[in-house]
Amino acid sequence: MTRAKIIIDCDPGQDDAINLLMAFAAPEALDVLGVTAVSGNLPLAVTERNIRILCELAGRTDVPVFAGCTRPMVLEPVHAGHIHGADGIDGMRVYAPTHPLGAQHAVNWIVDTLMAAAPASITLVPTGPLTNIAMALVMEPRIAGRIERIVLMGGAMREGGNYTASAEFNIRVDPHAADVVFRCGRPITAFGLDVSHQLLGLPHRLARIAALGNPVAEAAHGMLAFFNRHDSAKYGTEGAPLHDPCTIGWLLRPELFQLKPCHVAIETGSALTMGHTAVDFWGVSGRAPNCDWAQGVDADGFFDLLTKLLARY
Repeated sequence: MTRAKIIIDCDPGQDDAINLLMAFAAPEALDVLGVTAVSGNLPLAVTERNIRILCELAGRTDVPVFAGCTRPMVLEPVHAGHIHGADGIDGMRVYAPTHPLGAQHAVNWIVDTLMAAAPASITLVPTGPLTNIAMALVMEPRIAGRIERIVLMGGAMREGGNYTASAEFNIRVDPHAADVVFRCGRPITAFGLDVSHQLLGLPHRLARIAALGNPVAEAAHGMLAFFNRHDSAKYGTEGAPLHDPCTIGWLLRPELFQLKPCHVAIETGSALTMGHTAVDFWGVSGRAPNCDWAQGVDADGFFDLLTKLLARY
């Protein structure tokens, strides 16, 4: 089996954390070249620390970690500590990790890594605001040719928005970066709220994770239980949606998801709808698709995959 070379760019956040633990548990399929931190769910100093903690928890201190942009390209920073907790990965033990932070800025490392790679050979997996990825594309446009695909979590169509009435958090935090990424010309697979809202951390699904009994599964269960408290109340469900792990789930088991080629444009000029993802689901604009838009998922199959991966620890 050929391993996919990937770079994960994230802002942990419990759902980013679960995504990392999934990726780290599948070394036969995924060659994680590095993980880059961005400001998003929490400030950069928190997100880069959390990534290093998760590397240690998973026994993957072979994976380098780099800190990136401290703020969006244009707008003022926005964070979501009221959802994720002050530490971002509340629900598991938080401490000062010893796994070192790379000396390079994440954007420089992304550029250098891609420029040294073969054409269309590395997949980018951003699960936070797209600031680092957009800045890398602006800094060195030639990296686009080295990107095989961008597999991202962000946006919404039928589900509206979870941060504003019309915008999903990751895109709304840095819509200008999202605009750069969606216009970069490389294949994009996007997992927005339309699909992640189908992946609920229901009690029986979390109970299966808790029953695994290993330290990583215990940490994952603790984070998911904490994460459930806010969104379960918000949406009136028995469990919170699991957003970011759609990306690694798709890379490992694409048959679990239903996708449709669409053109997606990002609103950057409206105070009312800033960060809206205009998904041309029915092709009415005449614009060529620039994205495979996720619209459905086998939720039970996904949680089976997650449980099996956590059992590997």
